[in-house]
Amino acid sequence: MATETIELNAATRERVGKGAARQTRREGRVPAVIYGGKKQPEAISLDYNEVWKMYLKGQFMAKVFKLKVGGSEQLVVSRDLQLEPVKDTPVHIDFLRIGADGLIRVKVPVRFQNESACPGLKRGGVLNIVRHEIEVWCPYDKIPPAFEVDLADVQIGQSIHVSAVTMPEGAKAVIQDRDFTVATIAGRGPSGGADEEETTAEDETVEEPKE
Repeated sequence: MATETIELNAATRERVGKGAARQTRREGRVPAVIYGGKKQPEAISLDYNEVWKMYLKGQFMAKVFKLKVGGSEQLVVSRDLQLEPVKDTPVHIDFLRIGADGLIRVKVPVRFQNESACPGLKRGGVLNIVRHEIEVWCPYDKIPPAFEVDLADVQIGQSIHVSAVTMPEGAKAVIQDRDFTVATIAGRGPSGGADEEETTAEDETVEEPKE
């Protein structure tokens, strides 16, 4: 299913910094920044009421937006939504430009199906989740809400690797140098279960695909 693209009107911010951001909020707008795509960051603002309504509907994180700024349009994905710590209201948004190849780097949650039918769990095993999310390069219009992992045939001691996860066409895991573990069915015992795979700094230093 194609990812919905949400249109938003934005205005350019001439001034940046903490003082300018506070003034923007007093004017009923939310300060934001567009970055990435080998271009300079662009300071913008959005209507607070529009942002608040979308936030309440869960329509911000990892969503694709068509931002209308002045006479131009930009395809972006939301990367970070900062909230006021007491009131829990939006105070700043980071957007990432979608490049010419249409690929973006995004973390997709993992969901597990058929736990009640899993033979390993029926025998007393424990689902050991190594990765709750899988980071992928994915076409912006094909980002899945989650990766579904079927446990119907998984036995105690078996592991589920990323190669067993069905991905949209054109998508691939950011980590390509190994078939990393997503989850295992571990047996109960003094030693617990299967060892969790360590995430090293090398996981975070992956070259971006060339345009």
